[in-house]
Amino acid sequence: MNDDIPPRQRRGRWAGVAAALMLAPAVISPPSAWLLAVMAAVTLAVAILAWPTGRISLAQAAGGAALLSLAADAGYFGQPGLVILWYPFETVALLVLLERVVRHVPGRKVAVAGALTGAATVLLPLRFTLHAPAAGLKESVFAAAVALFPAAVATGIGLYLRSLDNRRAHAVVLARREQRLEVARDLHDFVAHEVTGIVLEAQAAQLGDASPEETRALLERIEKAGLRALDSMDQTVTTLREADGRKWGEPPPTRLYGLADLPELVGRFSSMAAAEVALSLEDEVAGTLSREAEDTAYRVVLEALTNVRRHAPQAGRVEVFAGRTADRAVEVAVADDAGPGAPAGTRQGGGTGLAGLEERVGALGGRLEAGPYGPGWRVRCLLPAPAIR
Repeated sequence: MNDDIPPRQRRGRWAGVAAALMLAPAVISPPSAWLLAVMAAVTLAVAILAWPTGRISLAQAAGGAALLSLAADAGYFGQPGLVILWYPFETVALLVLLERVVRHVPGRKVAVAGALTGAATVLLPLRFTLHAPAAGLKESVFAAAVALFPAAVATGIGLYLRSLDNRRAHAVVLARREQRLEVARDLHDFVAHEVTGIVLEAQAAQLGDASPEETRALLERIEKAGLRALDSMDQTVTTLREADGRKWGEPPPTRLYGLADLPELVGRFSSMAAAEVALSLEDEVAGTLSREAEDTAYRVVLEALTNVRRHAPQAGRVEVFAGRTADRAVEVAVADDAGPGAPAGTRQGGGTGLAGLEERVGALGGRLEAGPYGPGWRVRCLLPAPAIR
């Protein structure tokens, strides 16, 4: 049944129980004990309760409790021996409150609330020494100095936990940013690739009279490309919906492609392009890289082919290569023979995708190159031996 109680309500009940336990002994004690009992009850309740409560923040509650405690130190004139009964509880409450203030209170408010709570903790022994017959100034200073040590420990714990909270929050921000970038990359790499093909097919259909068979084949290719684009968007939306349910550090459930998928990719491109397309995939090169590296290599080829569609539709031949270099690194390259009709300035239209891929390749220790090559343009990616399993 306790599991059904909200944490805030549960803490409120514990605060009420603690306050009642502090007030109960005052019933059978001299009247001056009520000040001690009330102060112990208030500080314990403030230390246990969840804040903010209503319009009262943790800084306001802690500052108020600390001021009341300091006032009680100066205003208590009862029997010094009575202080011992409630002193340990109020001390623990103030230490817990000090740690919570240092950890959770934001901005400049932490300095004020922390100073008040720390002062109340350190000066709490004066409630006994100021009124004890055998205690003087030296005893009061010594007692405050002793109380300074646990106050410093509580402050240190609060600062340490505050730094952990800040690092955790920063890590969450970075993780969400990386997730947004990953979604943007997926949309650019896959959806934009298919949409580009659809647009070019539709444009080609307007250039001349096609036979019914050619028109039917064209519409089938457009339909398949549209379905693949929808599937990619569905996967992206699923990733976003499931993001909050994943464990910390668990990768998003997006599909990872590899070099083994290149024949299917090149085949789709060939069916929708006028250029002759040649794929050279060396034996056993597929599967030699890590999953992330293979997915990156696949995306490089995908981006390069998309750019050929966009910026070099007049290319007569496109060559796709995936294999090993002399130093056993893996190389993937896409080259065309579009010639001077597609100048370098035009090719920069796909730079956003290549820039993102260059970062991914660099993170894997590789290198991505794009520029004029022979009669046309080439995109070349090298993934070094350390990335190989």
